[in-house]
Amino acid sequence: MKRISLLAFGLGLLLSSLPAAAQDKLIVSTWGGSWRDLVAETVAKKFTQETGVAVEFITGGTIDRLNKAKLAKGSPESDLNFTTSHVGWLYANDDLYEQLDLGKVPNAANLVEQAKISPYHIGTWAYVYTIGYRPDLLPGVAFESWADLWKPEVKGKLAAPDFDPSHIIVVSALLSGGDAAQWSKGQEKLKQLKPSFKAYYTNDANSQQLIANGETPVQVILSMNAHHMASQGVPLKLVIPKEGAVLGIDTIAIMKGSKKADLAYKFINIMFDPAVQAQVATLKKGSPVVSNAKLDPEIAKLPGVFSTPEQWKSQAIIIDHKLRAEKTAEWRKWFAENIMN
Repeated sequence: MKRISLLAFGLGLLLSSLPAAAQDKLIVSTWGGSWRDLVAETVAKKFTQETGVAVEFITGGTIDRLNKAKLAKGSPESDLNFTTSHVGWLYANDDLYEQLDLGKVPNAANLVEQAKISPYHIGTWAYVYTIGYRPDLLPGVAFESWADLWKPEVKGKLAAPDFDPSHIIVVSALLSGGDAAQWSKGQEKLKQLKPSFKAYYTNDANSQQLIANGETPVQVILSMNAHHMASQGVPLKLVIPKEGAVLGIDTIAIMKGSKKADLAYKFINIMFDPAVQAQVATLKKGSPVVSNAKLDPEIAKLPGVFSTPEQWKSQAIIIDHKLRAEKTAEWRKWFAENIMN
């Protein structure tokens, strides 16, 4: 017993003599796979270099992580959370996020307006869901408008995500004289698209497989996935329809109850460093959310990568993020019952 006590005492002295950063770690919740790697290779790497504080990741699916956060309310597993803009509102509405003090984030002075999602969460990078297709499998077919998805040539060739039908629901409403709030105006038009669907993909890998093997040569597709497939040699063309593409923004927030708020603010500030933003755009082919990021011209010219105020204004269909959070469950239920069945 005496030896154990002396050992514990000596260990305590050793720990107390170490720099604070050596004892600290910042825990970040994000998606797994390439998304976890993206955060690790960019902002987390620079954060550790500048602070000496290690970053530990908790990974999982969007809704799984939300449900775990609800169960751990008040004593969160993570200090920071990455999720989509609309799901972020579900966290905020359940009082799981701290209200942000952007005065502690100097780099936030350069945030584009579209990244200012709420007082609780802000955008980190952006992308679009738009039309991607295989010209080699659809010779002579062009997609200049979302309405072109209703062409007879698309019958039995289209795929869209089963986990989030908001893109095609809102597009159908817009083509029918409505909008996200008046989404029911597009219901009949969307029902007319039902014969065009061949499949509904469940995740990024499934989407890539379906378009690579030609089973669904047209997709409502995540721009980042499309650019990745094109870089792998798949003859895929991504277009921004004349109505615009549906904007998606991933966000960051501080979990309510985190005891590492000061470190969390440093992490967020580094997230908006223009060099980090440019690195994210290069790796994932997404849009930076700060106006002072300098992009490689080859990246900047890609469809769905916004680097000017005019592009953000004219090429993006923005679904109100809070409304989207409120409607997601209703939209998924209606889509499953009326389109997928």
